[in-house]
Amino acid sequence: MWRIAWTERLLCIVIIALIALTACTPRKQKIEQGEMRAFEAFFAANGDSVSITPRKVRTQALLKMQEAKDSLVRHNYLAVASKTCLMSSDIDSARLLIRQIEDFTMKQPFSAQLADLKSECYNMRGNVYARTGYMDSAEVYFRKAYEQRMQGTKMEVVPDILMNLADANNRLGKLDAGAAWYRRALILCDSLDIVSTKKPPIYYGLAQIYVALRDFDQCDYYYNLAAESYESMLPFEKHFYLNNRGTSYYYRGDYETAISYFRKVIDLAKDYPDMLFEQNLGWMNLGDCFLQVNEADSAAKYISKCQPFFKKIGIPTALYYIDTQNIELALIRKDLPQAQRILTGSVAPPDIDPDMIHIRNKYLQRYYEETENYRKAYFYLKENNRMDDSVRNERVRMRTADLALRYQQDSTVMAQKVFIREKENEVLELRQTKTFWIALSIITLMAVGFIYTYNKKKRALLLAQNRRTVSTLRLENIRNRLSPHFIFNVLNQEMAERKAEEHQELSSLVKLMRRNLELAEQLCVTLEEELDFVKIYIDLERRSLGTTFHPVIEIGDDVCPGQVQLPSMLIQIPVENAVKHALRGKEGERNLWIIISSQANGTCIRIRDNGGGYRMNSRNKGTGTGMRVIMQTIQILNMKNKEAIDVAVHNVRLPGGEAGCEVTFLLPDKYDYKI
Repeated sequence: MWRIAWTERLLCIVIIALIALTACTPRKQKIEQGEMRAFEAFFAANGDSVSITPRKVRTQALLKMQEAKDSLVRHNYLAVASKTCLMSSDIDSARLLIRQIEDFTMKQPFSAQLADLKSECYNMRGNVYARTGYMDSAEVYFRKAYEQRMQGTKMEVVPDILMNLADANNRLGKLDAGAAWYRRALILCDSLDIVSTKKPPIYYGLAQIYVALRDFDQCDYYYNLAAESYESMLPFEKHFYLNNRGTSYYYRGDYETAISYFRKVIDLAKDYPDMLFEQNLGWMNLGDCFLQVNEADSAAKYISKCQPFFKKIGIPTALYYIDTQNIELALIRKDLPQAQRILTGSVAPPDIDPDMIHIRNKYLQRYYEETENYRKAYFYLKENNRMDDSVRNERVRMRTADLALRYQQDSTVMAQKVFIREKENEVLELRQTKTFWIALSIITLMAVGFIYTYNKKKRALLLAQNRRTVSTLRLENIRNRLSPHFIFNVLNQEMAERKAEEHQELSSLVKLMRRNLELAEQLCVTLEEELDFVKIYIDLERRSLGTTFHPVIEIGDDVCPGQVQLPSMLIQIPVENAVKHALRGKEGERNLWIIISSQANGTCIRIRDNGGGYRMNSRNKGTGTGMRVIMQTIQILNMKNKEAIDVAVHNVRLPGGEAGCEVTFLLPDKYDYKI
């Protein structure tokens, strides 16, 4: 028996745990989805600022990362922070953050959002390798980023990865593959209907390929397309455009134009303190241009500016290029020992660009001519001629391959366009049919809505008229239980038979009834008129209630009774109820307070008694007809006013320990009493 009971208890615990887990899972998913939407909103708002103010965005991203509870969202913020490190040339910090993201992604199960994060991580890793000159590794990681992004959710980011992949292939000398990736990015932009801001980087990327192929007509065609969107480019995109266009004029031998573009690069970088890499690259390119026009002092100035930066971050290709410039500078100054020292200490990186080797060989040939080592000079002359032939052959092959790829892509695009046109015609027919029925449905709904609104307004008008009539009739019914003329005649006869000092009370009663008759047809009166009426009523009640009856009327100093309007009988009916149902049958002191004060947006009226409070089962409870009519009148008036008259009835505890009832009215200043 004990075993069975223990088993049942364990089963119950498991079932409760499953129910709790099932209940918590949707809530957890909701929180995660909310945090991911918050991250996407953050990135949409700060994406452009990553390249403009990277340090500020990094601080915000790290703060948001600490607030996020979902680990995937936290590492997305970390990816933004690592991207800002790249933009500010803090390569070591970027590597550290990327490694943390990689460690996280390797341990997580596959999901589309994880694929997006992996793609971002691979893309940044590729950019790190590209910045440090390891283009083989950069190309591998850009390809991984592309493959991961195709499994993710943000397809609009794919063109950016394709551009990085194309640029890596260009720098590896695979110009045909680079052009193919750029054209694929263009096709993707058109097919996904991505905004045109993605296209300028593709245009100047293609232009860079045609610079390498020395096809300057095609080069200028694509650069001019990119230039049309120059003002809308991000700062780093402007840098790529200016730097690459300057490079195109360098290879044409137009060094003056190249210098003007590289100066624009430096001016651009001055406005953005985090563009250190771009600024130093501009100085390095300017140094080379001044060497070509034999301005050694200007060249030395810019070479000395950029050399410490590239030594600090350790980019082999940049340092090799700077050494090459220093060799030429030493040759111009006839400082052959300095040229020898640089040659001895300089080592060519394994993936150096062939153009750099060609430039270095040209300087080596000149050096050996200066040192009268003509055998070596002749060797480098032949080596450069061999490279020229090889490069020309490679360019011919690349152009042929590029033409073949363009023809293949154009044929594919043409077939797709024909297919799309056929489908568009089919969709157009469906849309026309759909539009006809939608228009017919809208017209029908509008007609039904018009008829419904017209009938509703008509009913509302009739209802308002009925309510106004009912309210008026009820008020007149209360005020005129007997014919006023009959009552006046009887009272006048009674007063005539009595002495003057004996008919004072009857005189007050006649005055009260005459005032009541005057107000019978008025929906609203002034506070002054209402208080006069109430005072007459209280004076009549003093005789029956005796000396223990103490009425008090308090009016605030900032209240003007002659200007405040209120519904007729608003104060009199609660006062009469207090006297009849609370104070008349009470033993001891009978207190009645009428307190009128000014509030922020209106006037507050309080009628309070010490008659024990309102009780549902009290035998002194009246029919409630008077208050019901007042409430109905206020309800009708409130229907046509933006600010309503506020009514409250509640029991209160008085300072002496007694209980009482308090009726409160709050009258807005700007209130329309017209019906």
